[in-house]
Amino acid sequence: MTTDTDVLVLGGAGVDTIVHVTELPLPYADSYMIRPGITARAGQSGDFVALGLTALGLRTHHLDMIGDDHEGDLVRALHRDHRVPLTAIPQPAGTKRAVNLVGPDGRRLSLYDDTRSPASDRLPEATVRELAVTSRHAHVVITHPCAAALPVLREAGLTISTDLHNWDGVNPYHEPFALEADLVFMSTTDLPHPQRTMRDIAARGRARVVVATAGSEGAYLLADGEMTHVPAVAPHAPVVDSNGAGDAFASGFLYGWLNGERPRRCARYGAIAGAYACTVPSTRTDVITRSELLTRAVDS
Repeated sequence: MTTDTDVLVLGGAGVDTIVHVTELPLPYADSYMIRPGITARAGQSGDFVALGLTALGLRTHHLDMIGDDHEGDLVRALHRDHRVPLTAIPQPAGTKRAVNLVGPDGRRLSLYDDTRSPASDRLPEATVRELAVTSRHAHVVITHPCAAALPVLREAGLTISTDLHNWDGVNPYHEPFALEADLVFMSTTDLPHPQRTMRDIAARGRARVVVATAGSEGAYLLADGEMTHVPAVAPHAPVVDSNGAGDAFASGFLYGWLNGERPRRCARYGAIAGAYACTVPSTRTDVITRSELLTRAVDS
């Protein structure tokens, strides 16, 4: 089969409003004076994965529901400026948005507007199928309504990856994504027993590889039944914001995986890309390039 796209990214398009705070958690006060200011910029999970994959040289197409609003214009401009093809399905409820509180140590607290994706929403099956048949792989963000597209992607014969983010291992919303994907990413943030959850996903679902990122402690990699620890990579510059680090890790890992690298090498790429993302201010959308990734992979 001839493919026009290496990775079809579904979901996760939106706008974040960045608010720098003096500390997290933020103590109650009547008001705060914010410096260096409050900034709205396009870029949520699917956007960052699509940008990251494109910068690494993979042909990428992004599909999501986006509103006819100012935030939607920001998302469309982001893709246009970075030359990432975007299929935007009209979203009457408006473009997804969130407020990110960012502390001085780079930690982030995200507040998501949960009114932008009604339960009745669906990505048009014909559109999903049309894009899938010319793609090698699909990365499915856990935003609604992407779960409903999983059977279509599977029927089209694509391999599938997903990121469960800060899943607690119990919330049933995440299960369709966890059990249908060939490659599963997640964070250890809210997992009481990360390795147990990873093995459970592999035993119950389709996953051949499961990765749990643990920030400065590195990541856990489950591949071919073997659990290994992947050390963190020291950032090349000061850490200013953790926003997008998980998406960068997924992009770096997928770059290696789709180029036939072994899982351990893929995880190394992911760690390098994730560390790079932590050095980028939250108001920007810079991502690591392929040449930078490969150079740092040799040097590290």
